[in-house]
Amino acid sequence: MALPSSASAARLRLITVPALLLLLSSAALLVFLILPSLSPSSSATSAHLCACSPPSTHTTTTVTTTTTTASPAPVTTSPADVAWLKAQLASNSLLAGGAAASHDAWHRLRKGINPRTREQQLFDINRHHGISHYPDEEASNHTALPCPGELLVEEHHSNYGEPWAGGRDVFEFLANASTLTPTDQVLEIGCGTLRVGLHFIRYLEAGRFHCLERDELSLMAALRYELPAQGLLYKRPMIVRGEDMDFSKFGDTVMYDLIYASAVFLHIPDKLVWIGLERLAGKLRPQRGRIFVSHNIKFCSRLGGDVCTQRLAKLGLEYVGKHTHDSLLFNHYEIWFEFRRPKV
Repeated sequence: MALPSSASAARLRLITVPALLLLLSSAALLVFLILPSLSPSSSATSAHLCACSPPSTHTTTTVTTTTTTASPAPVTTSPADVAWLKAQLASNSLLAGGAAASHDAWHRLRKGINPRTREQQLFDINRHHGISHYPDEEASNHTALPCPGELLVEEHHSNYGEPWAGGRDVFEFLANASTLTPTDQVLEIGCGTLRVGLHFIRYLEAGRFHCLERDELSLMAALRYELPAQGLLYKRPMIVRGEDMDFSKFGDTVMYDLIYASAVFLHIPDKLVWIGLERLAGKLRPQRGRIFVSHNIKFCSRLGGDVCTQRLAKLGLEYVGKHTHDSLLFNHYEIWFEFRRPKV
């Protein structure tokens, strides 16, 4: 077979290349038009891409929940809290100094308020047998925890001299100074009407607050009014009536992380204070546990520094130091003395 001449080959290349390009273009267009009919449906493709299960008659929904543990409420009022409150007072045009110029001026501030003294409130409660004015024969049939009128008007808030609000100051200081946690065990010697104890009870886990109190009226106020009124019955504090530093009802195995006496040892003979310390020394958690006593420690200073140190050492205790704590609400501060039990 004869080979084509060079001129004929050139013409063949000129004809073949465009034709080949046209052929390839036509084939690509044909594939583009035919391919969708050969592919799965768009909905099926979407289902594949989103990795969803194929449709079925029964649909099972799985809900994933995340359990978060709320942070404990802060113990101390922060500078930011104080700044926020001051801003609220200013925005509401309330008194900058916190009090009016006179008693009459103070009462002129009220609008729509009909104030009554505790004496007037008590008179009304006794006269009307309560807010709903029950008839005499039904006066005691509608209250789960009948409470004396004197407690209902909160006369006991004035029984201990200092403002009731001071209890929050004491709690903040002691909780911070002892690095308290909700699982710690606390004992108050002389909790009175729970001016301080309420804050500990609210902060601690159930059953973690113990108290020894000798005054009957204070115990009535604590148990019959304060705990129900504050919604703290579920915290089950152990409040025991007793004196002479008898802690036997709290059990033999309990170990305390914090023991405190707020203005109590001032009214107890030195001999009895030392008896109490002797009984409690072995119940204080070594190293971490703390004993705090407010105002003064004359039971110790009256012996002389060296003698007191030696006596404490015999009990397994040591003096840590003195603290001054300022009040948040009123012109007042307290002195506290700290003791601990060295490592056994």
